[in-house]
Amino acid sequence: MQSDLLKRPLPVIYRWLGDKIFLTVVVLLGLTIIFLALSMAWVLYKEGSLAIHQFGVIGFLKGSVWDPGVQYVFGALPFIFGTMVTSIGALAIAFFPAIAIAIFMAEYAPSWLSKIIENLVHLIAAIPSVVVGIWGIFVFAPWMRETVYLPVVNFATEHYPSLLPVLGSPIGYGMTTATIILALMIIPFTTALTRDAIDKVPREQREAAWALGATRWEVIRMAVIPYARGGIMAGTMLSFGRAIGETMAVAMLIGNKNNFPFSIFGPAATMPSVIINEFREAVGNMHLSSLMAIGLALFAISLIVNLVAAYISRKLSITGGQAI
Repeated sequence: MQSDLLKRPLPVIYRWLGDKIFLTVVVLLGLTIIFLALSMAWVLYKEGSLAIHQFGVIGFLKGSVWDPGVQYVFGALPFIFGTMVTSIGALAIAFFPAIAIAIFMAEYAPSWLSKIIENLVHLIAAIPSVVVGIWGIFVFAPWMRETVYLPVVNFATEHYPSLLPVLGSPIGYGMTTATIILALMIIPFTTALTRDAIDKVPREQREAAWALGATRWEVIRMAVIPYARGGIMAGTMLSFGRAIGETMAVAMLIGNKNNFPFSIFGPAATMPSVIINEFREAVGNMHLSSLMAIGLALFAISLIVNLVAAYISRKLSITGGQAI
């Protein structure tokens, strides 16, 4: 009797009502995400409107002077420049090692070794950025100062003194150190997303290349990577967005000094680092409003990066199946 009741189909009204409830819940959750994003943008604009109206959007973004103490003038260009240099540099350093690790995990390593590497990648990605920053302060920065910065600066002092202003002070805490640490932090994200994209390549794609007499590397180069390029590029862009918004590790290692234009080894600052360092000590409404305006610029840049990632993923996935 009970089994007959379970097998009996539900009335049409119940199924219709269930579909409507489910659709309503899904739509409300989706609208909630949009509402939260718009609310954050509105709050940042409202709190930063004083600086935007005072200096103008273009004037604030291209202003190179940040002086809350004497001139009371605020320009975001040094922090935008520092953010883009460190993020692009970190992405350039991390891209090829991350792709190589993902290819090795997916195509070359045996399953037991691939699982170990995958767990290690996830473990590294889960390390809090403040822990990475502490390691960078006590281990990496002193090592870079003694083994890289000082020898390079000493060599330039003896042979190319004109390069000293470009190299900067080899104190160990500066743009280069922060960029390398940032690259180490985004490698796990790029690797994981690339591995997922490679795993989604159909087996028939590889078998077609094998049937044509291709070697293992030719299969990867001609069949796997072209098919997975949409996911690889989207994952790279998302890792780039992660690098742009990274705060603690960069703030602990970049030196946090408004030097513009920057030197290679010298201190610098990024948009997240200046916000976290000066927000609680902001003197006056204009200073606080300028920090909120930088937050609005950071929000806009992150939004653009994510939209570009979505566009690249959709655009390349359309032609991804035409790899062979």
